[in-house]
Amino acid sequence: MHDNSSFVRSRLKRFRQEYLPAASYRERTPLRLTRWDVPDEPVPFSHAVTQTFEPFVAGAGEESRWGRPWGTSRFHVTGTLPEGWAEREDARVEAVVDIGFNDAGPGFQAEATAYTADGTIIKGIEPLNSWVPLDGICPDGRTIDFYVEAAANPFIAENGWFIPTQLGSPATAGQAPLYEFRSLDLALLDLPVWELAQDVWVLAGYLDELPPNSPRVAAIETALDQMLDAVDPRDLGTTAAAGRKALQPALSSPAVASAHRVVATGHAHIDSAWLWPTRETVRKCARTFSNVVDLMDDHPELVFACSSAQQLEWIRVHYPELFGRIQDKARAGQFVPVGGMWVESDTNLPGGEALARQLVEGKLFFLEHFGIDTQEVWLPDSFGYTAAMPQLVKASGSRYFLTQKISWNDTNTMPHHTFRWEGIDGTQVFTHFPPVDTYNSDLSAKELLRAERQFREKGRSDVSLVPFGWGDGGGGPTREMVAAAERQRDLEGAPKVTIASPRAFFGDAESGYADPPVWSGELYLEYHRGTYTSQARTKRGNRRSEHLLREAELWATAATVRAGAAYPYDDLRRIWRIVLLNQFHDILPGSSISWVYEDAERDYAEIEHELEAIIERSLKTLAGKGDSTIFVNAGPYARDGVPALGGSVSQPASTAVEPTEADGSYTLSNGHFTVVVNGRGELTSVLDRSAGRELIPHGEVANRLQLFEDIPNQWDAWDVNEHYRRNEISIDGTSSVSIDGDGLVVTRAVGESTVSQRISLSREAPAVEVDVQVDWHERQRLLKVAIPVDVHADRATSEIQFGHVHRAIHQNTSWDAARFETCAHRWVHVGEPGYGVAVANDSTYGHDFQRLSTPAGVATQVRLSLLRAPQFPDPDADTGTHRMRYSIRPGATVADAVEEGYRLNLPVRRIVGSQVPEPVLTVDHPAVVVEAVKLAADRSGDVIVRLYEAHGSRATASVSTSFEHSRVVETDLLERETTPRALALDETGVTGVHLRPFQIVTLRFARS
Repeated sequence: MHDNSSFVRSRLKRFRQEYLPAASYRERTPLRLTRWDVPDEPVPFSHAVTQTFEPFVAGAGEESRWGRPWGTSRFHVTGTLPEGWAEREDARVEAVVDIGFNDAGPGFQAEATAYTADGTIIKGIEPLNSWVPLDGICPDGRTIDFYVEAAANPFIAENGWFIPTQLGSPATAGQAPLYEFRSLDLALLDLPVWELAQDVWVLAGYLDELPPNSPRVAAIETALDQMLDAVDPRDLGTTAAAGRKALQPALSSPAVASAHRVVATGHAHIDSAWLWPTRETVRKCARTFSNVVDLMDDHPELVFACSSAQQLEWIRVHYPELFGRIQDKARAGQFVPVGGMWVESDTNLPGGEALARQLVEGKLFFLEHFGIDTQEVWLPDSFGYTAAMPQLVKASGSRYFLTQKISWNDTNTMPHHTFRWEGIDGTQVFTHFPPVDTYNSDLSAKELLRAERQFREKGRSDVSLVPFGWGDGGGGPTREMVAAAERQRDLEGAPKVTIASPRAFFGDAESGYADPPVWSGELYLEYHRGTYTSQARTKRGNRRSEHLLREAELWATAATVRAGAAYPYDDLRRIWRIVLLNQFHDILPGSSISWVYEDAERDYAEIEHELEAIIERSLKTLAGKGDSTIFVNAGPYARDGVPALGGSVSQPASTAVEPTEADGSYTLSNGHFTVVVNGRGELTSVLDRSAGRELIPHGEVANRLQLFEDIPNQWDAWDVNEHYRRNEISIDGTSSVSIDGDGLVVTRAVGESTVSQRISLSREAPAVEVDVQVDWHERQRLLKVAIPVDVHADRATSEIQFGHVHRAIHQNTSWDAARFETCAHRWVHVGEPGYGVAVANDSTYGHDFQRLSTPAGVATQVRLSLLRAPQFPDPDADTGTHRMRYSIRPGATVADAVEEGYRLNLPVRRIVGSQVPEPVLTVDHPAVVVEAVKLAADRSGDVIVRLYEAHGSRATASVSTSFEHSRVVETDLLERETTPRALALDETGVTGVHLRPFQIVTLRFARS
C-alpha cells in the first residue's frame, strides 16, 4: 500500500506546477510593438511620444534584447480587441507583459509602467504583477493603444550579497543590454480557474505548515484530494467550478474562538535609495502607488499604509494626476498616510534637531495635502532606534511607534511584541513589533502562523499587525493577496485576518492591553553595526549640514528681528528637505550603491555653498559696514569672551604653546597639560597639571592607529562582526613627526593609505586636538584610533539626540556583549567618581570601549572607528580623501563633554563690521541648551526656540530675549500650542522654565 498523504501531495504538486498556471489564461493574442530608447535620463511622457519609435519584436531572442544598465526604453503597444472577448462574463481581458523578468524577485530587476495613449498612468508592471487591465488600453472598446515605459534596472546583487559589482554607477556599468523582452499579449484571464488557484494556494499552505498529524491537516488533505478528482487538468476552464465546490467545506470551516487575530495592512516598503538612485525611486513609487489605487478600484476593502512624505511629494511634483487619485483614495479611507516623517530615516545618526524636523516636515506635508494628523511613527527597516525617539514621537503629536527590524538581532531575542517604549526622559509610547517578522508579507499560511506562534503577548493580548505587499518597487499588494486575506478571514487552523488601517490596529491593541510591559532605553539592533562608519564623507556632509543649518537659521532670525531682513523660508525648507532625504536609512548609514553617494556628496557641497551664503548675508546685515574684527559664536556656550548665540570684539584667549623635541620625543605644554608624543605620533603621556594626574595608563599609548581585517559574514557595508578584533594588522609603515607652529604634524603609512595628523593643544578649551587627513585606499579593512585612559569606568556615556545614554563596558550579559560597536554623536565620556575624560569628534559615529588590565589596575580604552572599506554594494566605498577631528579632554565631567561636543562642531566665525551682534537670547542655566532658533513655519514672524536639558538632571531656567515679543507659549514640534503651563513673563523673556532630565521644550515668542 502507498502512503496516501504522500500520494495526494505529489499529485497536488504537479497540478499546481503544471496545470493551474497553464490554464490561467484561456487565449492569448500578441500585440504589435514599436520602441524608442531614451538616450540618457528618463523623460516625461509628453516628450517621449514625440520621438520616432522603431519596429520591435518580442520573443525573438537576441533581436528582442533591450535595456543597457540603468537605461529606459519606451514601447508603443497597438492591436485590436478580438470579437466577443469583452462580452465574456467568466473571463477578464487584460494585457500580460513579460519584459524579461529574471528570478531576482520583485523590485530588484526590470520594472515597467503602463500609460494610456494620452499619458495617464494605468499601473506598474512587475514580475508578480504583470497584467494591465483593459480599461485605459482600449479607449474606444475596439482598438488597443497604450505605452510601456521599461526601466532596465540591474540586479545589483546578482552574484550574491558579497561580491563587488560595477553595476552601481552608470560610469562603470557598461552598455550591453540586460534583458530580453519575451512577450506582450492580450489575454483572457479565466476567472473560475484564477479563483480555484487562490483557494488551492491558501489550503495548500496550511497543509504544509500545520502539524502533520492534526485533524485539520487531514481535512484539508481530503478536500484537496476530492478537488483533484473533480477537475480535469486538461480542461480546467469547464471543471474549475466543480473543483472549487469540493474545497468549500474546508474553506468554510471557521476558526476557533481563541485564534490569534491579524490586522493586515497593505504596504510597500520602498527604500528611497539603496541599490538604485533616488531618481529611480521616483518611478518605483509611481508604479507601486498606481498599482495600489487601481487595485482599490476593484477592492474597496483594501487599506494601504504609506509612510514617506518625500515619496508622495515626488508623486505630487512628477505625477500630479496620480497624486490626485491618491488624495481621493485617502479621503475614502483606503490610502492611509502613516509614519509622519519626511523619509523612513535612520535614527542612530541624524542629530536631534534633524530627527525633530523629520517629524515636522512629514507631518506638515500630510496635514497640508491630506488633512491627516498622522499618529503612527512607522520605521520597520531602520537599523536600530535611539532612546530619544519616544519623546520625539509624543512631541510631534503622535501616539504610536512601529518597527520590524529588531527581529534581525543576531544574539538576543526581543522579549515583547506589544509594549510601552520608554525614552531617556521618561516618555513612554505604545509600540508594536510585528511577530510576523517581515514588512513584505504575502499573507501566506507560513507567515501568518509564524505571527501567531511567535507572538509573545499570548494570554494578555490577541492581535498583531501584518504589513502585506511587495516592496522596493515590486508593486505593493496584489489581487492574490487580497484574495488570500478574504479566504483567511475566519478559517479553521488560521489566524483571523482583517484588512484594516494601522490606526485601527493600534486602537484595538491599546484598548485591549491595559498594562503592557515597558522597555526602557534604546532599541539597539544587534546587526548592521558597520553603518555607524561606512561612507564617511556622507556622514561628514550630514554633520556639517546639520550645524550649518543651525547657524543659518539663528543668524537669519537675528537679522530679521533686528534689522527687518527677509527670512529665507523657502531656501531653508528646501535645504532641510534635502538633508532629511539623505538621512534615509540606506543613504546616511552607507549601505547604498556608488551612484547614491555621488548624488549625496554633490548635495552636501551645494548645501554648504548655499548655507554659507545665507550665514554671510545675515551676519553682514547684523554687523553693518565697518572694518572692525568681530567674533561670532552660534554655539550654546560662551567661548573665552564670545557669548553664546552672539558676538564680541574680544579676541578669544589662548595660551602660547611652543613644541619642543628631545631624544625622538616631542612635548606640548600649556597651563592645562603637558603632552609627550613619540616618533609614531602616539601620546605616551598626558599630564593633567591641575589634577596632578597622568592620563595614559602605564605601558599604553593614546592616539594609536589600529588597522583590522574587516570581512563580515555577509552584508559588507552594513556589518562589523565581532571577530574583527582578532584580526589586527600590524602598522609597520614609515612615520614622520615635525613641528608646525604650535602643533605637531605626524604622517604615517597605513597599509596602502596615508594618514596625516596635526596634534595640538586647543586655544579655546582644556583639550588635546587631533586634526586628521587620510588618503584611503584599503579594501575590507577598518581603521580605528585607540585612546586608553587611566580611569576605572564600568560604563561609557555617549551623546545621542537631545541627551545621552549609559552603556555597560563589561560583558556580564549577552545584551552587553552584543553592543561591541555603538553609535555616539559629538562626544563620549568615561569616568570614575571625581575624574572623567571626554572624547569629542566632528564627524565620527562608531565607537567601542574596553576594560584594560594594567600593572596599576583596571583602565578604560575608548576607540573611534574612523574609516571602513566595504566592497558591496559600492566597491569603491570610502576610497579617496577624508578629513576629521577629535579631541581628548581630561578631567571632564559630562557637562564638559556636552560643551566640548558643541565647541568642536560649531567653530567661532570671524567677520568684519561695525556692530557686534547681540545674543538673540540667553539662558541662565548651563544644563539647558538652545538647540534651534528659527522663525515659525507659518510665516507669522514668531520666533521658535527649542531647548533641552543636556546633563540628565532637573533644571529651572530663565530665557531672556533681545527682541520684542508680546506672548510666549509652549508648543509641540509642529509649533502648535500645547496644554498651557505656567510660564512667568517679565520684560525680557520667560522665567521659570522647568525641565526634567533630557526634556525637550519648544517655546514660541509671538512678535505681533
